[in-house]
Amino acid sequence: MCGICGFIDYKFKSEVSDINKMVQALNHRGPDDSGNMMFNSDKAVIGLGHARLSIIDLSAAGHQPMRYKKYVISYNGEIYNYAEIKKDLESLGHTFVSGTDTEVILHAFEEWGIECLDQFIGMFAFALLDLEAMDFLLVRDRTGVKPLYYHWDDQLFLFGSELKSFYQHPSFDKQIDINATHQYFNYGYVPAPYCIFKNCKKLLPGHYLKLKINTKELILHQYWDIKACYSKPCLDISYDEAVNQLDKLLISAFNYRMVSDVPVGIFLSGGYDSTAVASILQRYNSQQLKTFTIGFGEGVNEAPFAKKIAQYLGTDHKEYYCTTKEAQDIVPTLPYYFDEPYADNSAIPTILVSQFAKQDITVALSADGGDEIFAGYDHYKTLYNNLALINKIPRASNVILSHLSAFTATHLKEGDLSHKLASLSQVLKKENRQRVSQYLLDSYYAMDYKTKTKLLQNSTLFRHTVYEDDYSSFNNNLSIALATDYKMYLPDDVLVKVDRATMSVSLEGREPLLDHRIIEYVAQLPASFKFGHTQKQILKDLVHRYIPSHLMDRPKTGFDVPLKSWLMNDLSYLVEDSLNANAIADMGLFNVAFVKKLKHNFLNGRIKDFETIWKLIQFHSWYKLWIS
Repeated sequence: MCGICGFIDYKFKSEVSDINKMVQALNHRGPDDSGNMMFNSDKAVIGLGHARLSIIDLSAAGHQPMRYKKYVISYNGEIYNYAEIKKDLESLGHTFVSGTDTEVILHAFEEWGIECLDQFIGMFAFALLDLEAMDFLLVRDRTGVKPLYYHWDDQLFLFGSELKSFYQHPSFDKQIDINATHQYFNYGYVPAPYCIFKNCKKLLPGHYLKLKINTKELILHQYWDIKACYSKPCLDISYDEAVNQLDKLLISAFNYRMVSDVPVGIFLSGGYDSTAVASILQRYNSQQLKTFTIGFGEGVNEAPFAKKIAQYLGTDHKEYYCTTKEAQDIVPTLPYYFDEPYADNSAIPTILVSQFAKQDITVALSADGGDEIFAGYDHYKTLYNNLALINKIPRASNVILSHLSAFTATHLKEGDLSHKLASLSQVLKKENRQRVSQYLLDSYYAMDYKTKTKLLQNSTLFRHTVYEDDYSSFNNNLSIALATDYKMYLPDDVLVKVDRATMSVSLEGREPLLDHRIIEYVAQLPASFKFGHTQKQILKDLVHRYIPSHLMDRPKTGFDVPLKSWLMNDLSYLVEDSLNANAIADMGLFNVAFVKKLKHNFLNGRIKDFETIWKLIQFHSWYKLWIS
């Protein structure tokens, strides 16, 4: 795993010292080596930088940026099937000087052009410069496992794995985008393609961007789309056949993630997803695998469950019970590693387990994506139940609801009632498939309505474009919810968390369940295979082939820190520092009086939902570190 960065400067102001500073800001992503290349064209000065974490071919032959003929690349990620692709290229006359997958990408581009992406199984974010055509490419993997930001203002193009590399360029203007700020307070993170800064974006998963340097033409192209997977007809296949085929896919995907020239381990929680990874890999590997779990005396603790699974599998298992202070000490570091405001507090245990595992390994297999692929979240059940009720309401009732909504908005104090009536009216206007996306928007993805309209000075919140998609071709309503989570929550929250947490200690995180072949197959299975007599039915039945069902017989849990209690006690200083009137006023974004009221109510135990307080704390901590 590595860090990439660079610039295309049409004003010719950028220097070698600038690219060096950008690379240094990413040193935690790649402490083993660093490099840069500079090029001058008639139109611009071009710089590519790289911070390397050595995983495949640890020799100097893996130094980046890497050049082959007319191509120059700065690459972050792993192409797990690079050995097979390399053999195909060798049969076509290509010769190689290293054992790296980086060199394979360069030769693949020479041989097949952009279509080579279709052959890659892996996680990747890379920049590729064609010195003859003067075309510049940014490419991101299908699911968005690896991050990639870019800035463009018609005179300066920047790219990087993390925003902190942009901060080192003297021409970067850190202007906060109010639209992105609204998105953050709505979701607790800034969803792609938005970025917290103006003129900045995240490259969407499954996309590549081409900048034609000589003409400044910017082209954005989608080469893979989760919607295409769910738009295909359901497979005509028996349940047993489906389980057998899934088993083969998981074995292939998981074993690919073991390819490494450095030690590999597995994050094991004891839940179905991580147990699937650990049990399948241990079954088909003669070497004893390393598994890692952290326990915690407060909140929800999964360590005992993970230990039982590890003992049954016979893995080399290590667990560490962290103290409250160790967990709390992570909190002040969050704004540094999460360059944008980020409020998912599960980042705390993820960083802790990364720190623990790094003592023994350099590559860690996580098990994210299982809930989004196999329908594991409870809100899918809620969605089903509520839509069933909504669909029973006659469409004619929409006229009555519209009048009630208008009446409450005019004659009553604005609040949740008028908003809920208006939302229900909007849902009823939609066709069946579109009702699902409208329902998702107005329910569990959004922040409390009254709070979000009073918190920000500009109270108009923007609708995220993921909800505007046409789902009419989908085979069932569950698929819409799954695709929405896969496109937004998974890459913009979960994978951001894992990437920043692992990279904070220079640990490569790999995602076996996010092999694109898995989602392409599971998306075509009937909904009842995933959401039948139990949630994640097909995955659970497959895991029971490897683990006795009684060892897995427990409610779904997660590593949950008692953050609300901390903020009211040991970490109350964060509430005081971040929510005082001067701090809020200095940012110029929030209604000071309303925040003052929120703070008072929280400290006096009058707010049950503390998420808004935490979002404010994280936003201010980020602002204080990077802006003020």
